[in-house]
Amino acid sequence: MKNGWQTKKLGELCRIRTGKKDVNEGNPDGGFPFFTCAAEHTFSDSYSFDTEALLIAGNGDVGKVSYYKGKFEAYQRTYVLTDFAEVLPRFLYLILDGKLKDTVSKQKLGNTMPYIKVGMLTDFELPVPPLPEQRRIIGILDRAFEGFATAKANVEKNLHNARALFESHLQSVFTQRGKGWVDRRLGDIAETQYGLSEPMNEEGKGFKIFRMGEVQGGRLIDTGRMKYADINRAEFDKYKLQLGDVLFNRTNSFELVGKTGIFDLPGDYCFASYLVRVLLNPKIMQPAFLNYFMNSERFQNSVKQKASKSINQANINATILSNEFVRFPESLKEQKIIVTRLDSLREETQQLATLYQRKVATLEELKKSLLHQAFSGRL
Repeated sequence: MKNGWQTKKLGELCRIRTGKKDVNEGNPDGGFPFFTCAAEHTFSDSYSFDTEALLIAGNGDVGKVSYYKGKFEAYQRTYVLTDFAEVLPRFLYLILDGKLKDTVSKQKLGNTMPYIKVGMLTDFELPVPPLPEQRRIIGILDRAFEGFATAKANVEKNLHNARALFESHLQSVFTQRGKGWVDRRLGDIAETQYGLSEPMNEEGKGFKIFRMGEVQGGRLIDTGRMKYADINRAEFDKYKLQLGDVLFNRTNSFELVGKTGIFDLPGDYCFASYLVRVLLNPKIMQPAFLNYFMNSERFQNSVKQKASKSINQANINATILSNEFVRFPESLKEQKIIVTRLDSLREETQQLATLYQRKVATLEELKKSLLHQAFSGRL
């Protein structure tokens, strides 16, 4: 370790305690920040702390670190660090934000609801340089992180613009009404079928079954974490997916209900009751064309307006789906041309998205590397 630096336990550098409030005591319209274990804090009508503090999520988003100075409230599983000695709060925040989450995640307790105990924090060891050195490191890191944040924001903006370009083109295709285009009820050109409602297992018994979570980016994706339906072959044949089948997610949160994907994988798969299979007359429409149309903003907005809604989810039944109008050129040749163009643009968009995501990952790695150098005395 660098000369003058010491290794200290977190419990030696500050006071560690938890909040006393339950989550349901918060009020989104309250006047004081209320730190729970969620990614973002909520608010409270009252406060129990009026100080400079670091807040650490003890469950939920385990190990997440926040900084606040002033009046605030804290959840009973949120750890509140105050009364700092030998360490500047900003320096401690930077080192904990850089190291704590990864370290504690390996020690966290519980399966369904992971959590950390106070001893994991009090015994957490970290390097502590003299105060002048802490100030120097803070200055370097703050300037570097400001640059990282700007670069990351620009990359994410470019990623958003690339996706928006595709969505804009997709929308423009289906808002036109060119010669030879018609509007037809989906039920007049296709049949619908609900999926299998049998129990599922994770032991690999039976046949792989697609659920709503496997509908991603307009396709059915084998995520490698799929469940199985233990049914006989005759039953399976009723729900076996065929190449080109279009599946519609009929129940989920309002944001995700209506997701549609086309099946284009080899192998034996069936589909769950959360999904509706749309069986097209291939002499009228190409499945890929319908898949693009059903993922368009126009179609999505239309079905969602008709969805039945509860507190946690929305539902769109096959009757609603069948009564939706589809706009398409009657010429199968023209449909194929449109699909080819959209496929090409989507591929370009996905390539750009991959490039931008790699840039974001590179920035995060650079940040980790800089933190490692800073807290090992090599900055």
